[in-house]
Amino acid sequence: MALSNRLSFFNEEQLVLLREKTFHLLENHEFKIDHPEMIKILDKAGCNVDVERRMVKFPRQFIQEQIDKVPKEFTIAGRGGKFPMKYPHPDKLFYTRTNTGGQSWLDPDTGEFRRVTSKDLKYWGRLADRLDHIDFYASIVPDDVPHPTADVHTIRTALENVEKMIWVQPYTFETVEYLVELAVAAAGGEENARKNPQLSFITCSLTPFTMKDMDVEIILQCARKGIPLLPCSLPGSGTTGPMTTPSVVILSAAETLVGLALAQTVQPGLPIINTSLQFSADMQTGRSLQSTPLALRQAGLFTQLMERGFGIRAHTYGSGTDSAHIDEQSMIERAVQTMLIASGGASVLGAAGQFEVACAVCPVQLTIDNEIFRLTKEILKEMVFDDDALAMDVLMKTEPGGQFLTDMHTLSHCRDNQMPINFCSDARDTWEANKRGTLKERAKVNMEDIMKDAGPVEYSEDILKAMDDVVKRADKKVIG
Repeated sequence: MALSNRLSFFNEEQLVLLREKTFHLLENHEFKIDHPEMIKILDKAGCNVDVERRMVKFPRQFIQEQIDKVPKEFTIAGRGGKFPMKYPHPDKLFYTRTNTGGQSWLDPDTGEFRRVTSKDLKYWGRLADRLDHIDFYASIVPDDVPHPTADVHTIRTALENVEKMIWVQPYTFETVEYLVELAVAAAGGEENARKNPQLSFITCSLTPFTMKDMDVEIILQCARKGIPLLPCSLPGSGTTGPMTTPSVVILSAAETLVGLALAQTVQPGLPIINTSLQFSADMQTGRSLQSTPLALRQAGLFTQLMERGFGIRAHTYGSGTDSAHIDEQSMIERAVQTMLIASGGASVLGAAGQFEVACAVCPVQLTIDNEIFRLTKEILKEMVFDDDALAMDVLMKTEPGGQFLTDMHTLSHCRDNQMPINFCSDARDTWEANKRGTLKERAKVNMEDIMKDAGPVEYSEDILKAMDDVVKRADKKVIG
């Protein structure tokens, strides 16, 4: 018997209501699918399609059939099957990833803010590979590569520095094919890539109600190669989404289910993790924020609707902050977010290492987030109520005013629980004598220790040449 530590944003009646309203929206509102080939596929599959306008309505039965095709259990992994992630999580916990898309770097040595470089990208990848509670890698964006093919150069660099699964965010329609080719080249051929795809891809709706050509092309190419997909909706309440939490979550659910349905129509059984990165608009400035109570409630409700309402694995921000620095606000917001989203039962917590609403990253912050995830898992792990845990024999034999320190039961369990690594609980005199410093200072030392002898991933010369050839062809075609 076990205690499950999970909170819920709704009761069963409200869950049924949200499901029904999502199906109603899909069936009765047009979605623009801006891709001629996919329009033909959906028309043939029985959707309500206006071919000329590229508008589609999705019948409830069709959507439910596509949901049913998604495997309820699947495993995705890193290079050659390393670092496997079995869904649902075998311990009823969660997986985590680094931040994607950050373009500013807070240098841990100088304290300087600057643009991300390829050197930073390599360090970020090797650190993510070595942190034990970061499960897969999403890339930041270097500024010292050709901008039209920045995504191709980014993933080529990541592949040589990361063995965990790499989550890919394409930037242009033209580069999608080369990113898929990198997955094949790195695996040593299409058969290996299909068996153990190290890359997975995000495909985003253009909220509200639009799938642009690039993101539909991602679905087509990845589905045909058996590459896992994370269909994503990015609403901002009050701007690109409605203002109230249930309504913006219904929109997010519908958009991610459209991405899921397109993928399953092309390749039934493809692993899918529905994703929504929720924002709320600051109505005074228009700035998108991720750590307001409204944004957090939206994210929590979305993941629960996916996981419990539709039986689909769900992913959202599980770390990060609206603060422009890794300060006290940053630490509070990310700790609240991690615990809230993890407690709600999300399968994946995203965006470790970021701040300034995912625009900036710092490797010290990534090291701290790794520890936050570690401690959160310790809090949320299943609690056992067997005879040993109840320890009635120990309780019954202990006299009033006695102690448990010398009991064998204490000895057998004294190492059961995780203790913090970078947090400090020393008394002040010990803290001062040992010069323990601040959390950021301690985490920096821990990070540097983790990164000793952190060399690149080893590949054969043939595979390195094949990956370089993909990058050269992408530059030639896209840049000219």
